[in-house]
Parts: sequence; C-alpha cells; structure tokens
Amino acid sequence: MIKMFVARRIQHWYPKALPLSKLSSSGSSQLGDLGSGAGKGGGGGGAIREAGGSFGKMEAAREEEYFYKKQLEQLERLKNDQIHQAEYHHQQIKEHEEAIERHKVFLENLPK
Repeated sequence: MIKMFVARRIQHWYPKALPLSKLSSSGSSQLGDLGSGAGKGGGGGGAIREAGGSFGKMEAAREEEYFYKKQLEQLERLKNDQIHQAEYHHQQIKEHEEAIERHKVFLENLPK
C-alpha cells in the first residue's frame, strides 16, 4: 500500500519518470518466468527474449537491473529535492522572522 503511494507521488512530482508498472512489483504477475520467451501479455519483447534460453534470461536480468538503477536515481533525486525544499523553507522562515523583528522595532520607535 505504502509502496504504491510512493510510486504515485513520484509519478505526480516527476511526470517523465518510469511508468507505475515498472516502479511497483504488482505488474510482475503477468511476466511469467523472465527471459523464458514471449510473455503472457501478448508482446514478445524482442527476438532474443522471444527465443528464450540463457541469452533471454541475461537480457531480462539486464533490463531488470536497468530499471532498478533508474528507480534508485529517481528516488535519490526525489530525496535531494525534498532536502532542498526544506532548506529553502527554513531560509524563508528566518527571513520572515527578521522582517517581523524589523517591523516591531520600527513600530516601537514611532512617535506616539
């Protein structure tokens, strides 16, 4: 449940990110045995994967590794963006507090 929520938030913040089916493990039920030939979904996935055998399994492993690394990069970018946003908001709070103090001093120094 939480994993799907995170995947949806990533899609919301990064529209060009990987499709949800690649981010969540729920889409793997239709794959069958990776690299063993054409999948249940109707698409073949290329000549090497359709042929099956060790080359098909190796290609499937490379594809899984690619998407795993892509997901790690996206999560790292998301983490960095959140850190930068938090720093920005802390800076804004500091500037607003300083402005409030300046206005208080100004109001105290006004002639009555």
